Amino acid sequence: MLAKIKRMLRHRWLDASDTRRAVPPEMVRRLAQRVAASELKHTGEIRIYVEAGLPLSYLWRDAPPRERAVTMFGKLRVWDTEHNNGVLVYLLLAERAIEIVADRGLDAQVSEASWREIVARMSDAFRAGRFEEGLTQAIDEVTALLVQHFPAEPGAANVNELPDEPVLG
Repeated sequence: MLAKIKRMLRHRWLDASDTRRAVPPEMVRRLAQRVAASELKHTGEIRIYVEAGLPLSYLWRDAPPRERAVTMFGKLRVWDTEHNNGVLVYLLLAERAIEIVADRGLDAQVSEASWREIVARMSDAFRAGRFEEGLTQAIDEVTALLVQHFPAEPGAANVNELPDEPVLG
């Protein structure tokens, strides 16, 4: 019970200002540009969602960050791409948790171990507070997977189906 109370306090202590400090507007702009450049190379869509803490409804149920990431994957419509190859990179500041949620088209092509390896490499940067480095690394590694499995066809229309800007919750 004490652990649950500590977790709640940690999540409620942080707010949107902490998210903006971790990911300031200039970084949002640079990350959006990086996502846009990435999406010229493949037919997938990459979204980034960063939030300070979980909503109370998740904390009461002691829900893991993965549950929230899957919810945000749906709310941001990452699942709604033509080739089912959208990817959400989710960062929860209160727990320094990282989740990558990939739509079924890409997830069927990439092993669970590969996703865990990407998250493990990102974790070092996030633990040190180097959020831009970690998110840039995530974009680059997800880009490599999307180029491998869903490359853009030269001369073919490549519609940008989702916004490129990271979302700060």
